[in-house]
Amino acid sequence: MPRIPTINADSASTEQKQILTGVKQALGVVPNLVATLAQSPAAAHAYVAFSGALAKGSLPARLREQISLVVGETNACDYCVAAHTLLGGKAGLTPDEALAARTAKAGDPKTAAALAFAQKIVTERGHVSDEDVTGLRAHGYTDGDIAEIVANTALNIFTNYFNHVAGTVVDFPAAPKLAAGGCACAH
Repeated sequence: MPRIPTINADSASTEQKQILTGVKQALGVVPNLVATLAQSPAAAHAYVAFSGALAKGSLPARLREQISLVVGETNACDYCVAAHTLLGGKAGLTPDEALAARTAKAGDPKTAAALAFAQKIVTERGHVSDEDVTGLRAHGYTDGDIAEIVANTALNIFTNYFNHVAGTVVDFPAAPKLAAGGCACAH
């Protein structure tokens, strides 16, 4: 049951309608996350601007989706895990890669390092070690890439927490459940 309802385009203010229309034009639909965030045009504009800016960054869409999945899983956000499982598929992730990302695993060591770092940002509330940052550099990440990993993690923490508070209704296909113990392996 949602605690904060979605904005209906028919009863929306001019600014809310602009947000909803812009998102619909860009995505073809207005996800419940955005329709709920539109209760505060400032919050909705911030989300759209932040995600749009990161889409133009150095990290590829696949990695951004994998970060979204590990952050969503770590924060137990069913909405974001469902959304980013679908969006990850559109970015080229296989179902097994999407499952693996949720537990900070990837076939590529460089990707796995970024996912483990994003997960550590969440679990340690940003208090990572010098070795964690050095490890990312050793995998070929630049300082700009590291800044974007942090930014993508923060954006997803925002949406995870907002969905928890709002009780946002999941309007994406449910993500597959992880095997017992968080195993992302296919059985």
